[in-house]
Amino acid sequence: MATFRLEIITPDRVVLDDKVQSVRLPGVQGSFGVLANHAPLVAELTVGPIHVVHANGDREYIAASGGFVRVENNRVTVLANAAERAEEIDIARVQAAVERAKARLAEAGAGGYEEAREALRRAMNRLDVVRRNADA
Repeated sequence: MATFRLEIITPDRVVLDDKVQSVRLPGVQGSFGVLANHAPLVAELTVGPIHVVHANGDREYIAASGGFVRVENNRVTVLANAAERAEEIDIARVQAAVERAKARLAEAGAGGYEEAREALRRAMNRLDVVRRNADA
């Protein structure tokens, strides 16, 4: 299968820079996939897993917390607000973050509801990525 270059970059670091067969991204208007020779595209991303199929066929999920993607000339560049590979995620810390977010959500007034809900979405996404990679 044809490959293309995928870069996932956060403000702090390069999370991934590799040749891949495909990538599925969490777009704000729905999840979408990219293969080699995809038409040029710029899209906004939301919280969700990035599903990568590497050139050798290995599958990997990466937790992303919003950002943008640019597709052009067999190169996909993800500029993510935050992104983590499964092996970088501390499950105990994420489970604690889920519990804190649930507590904040239960106590949130009108002003803090959205922030608490987003914190819970980010934490649940990280747990989902760890589970998906264990199954891949």
